[in-house]
Amino acid sequence: MIRVLIADDQPLVRRGLALILGPDPEFEVVGEAEDGARAVALANGLRPDVVVMDIRMPVMDGVKATEELARRLPGTRVLALSTFDMDEYVVAALRAGAYGFLPKDISPEELIAAVRIVHTGEAAVAPRLLSRLLSAYVRTPARPRSWAAETPLELTPRELEIWRLMATGRGNAEIAADLDISVSTVKNHITGIFGKLGVRDRAQAVIAAYESGLVEAGSGSG
Repeated sequence: MIRVLIADDQPLVRRGLALILGPDPEFEVVGEAEDGARAVALANGLRPDVVVMDIRMPVMDGVKATEELARRLPGTRVLALSTFDMDEYVVAALRAGAYGFLPKDISPEELIAAVRIVHTGEAAVAPRLLSRLLSAYVRTPARPRSWAAETPLELTPRELEIWRLMATGRGNAEIAADLDISVSTVKNHITGIFGKLGVRDRAQAVIAAYESGLVEAGSGSG
């Protein structure tokens, strides 16, 4: 069973999310929080597997709360939600440690699937948000390149190529086919890339690739 904590400043939204997740025997809604500070406090006691976290909340916003949870409870994974398709919030939430970011107009089925995905440690970012994020990101040449500046990359040529292919939208099987190597070898390289970049998942690795200048606008796979 996946233990879920819901954090949103609107009681109606909290209740709606609980009604979506609660009846499914795979989930147990262990608590509800009305702001980020309360979410952190409850999570410290309840130790949920996943926190469904609104980004814009009073007292402490969802980005700061996500940052606190990533520091205090690395085993608890955050799925961030927002009413607004705000690119800067997507970046901030993923940098803070969120494993996923979804708009609130998703379907109940999409929410359930995303909670399952982040529980496994994989990234769940709505395609339209990731696409808009990257499109906006590469149009701004003066953005600080924090990953490139702060992290000694020390990637091998093969790792750099796999990172570039990841950032342009290739899946593991496609990367394996492009480079004529096995999927398991690709997975091993990706694990090493994540470790060297200091990122948690594919979404953060993609952002890092654009920040570092490894990929540029128009270099996607489609």
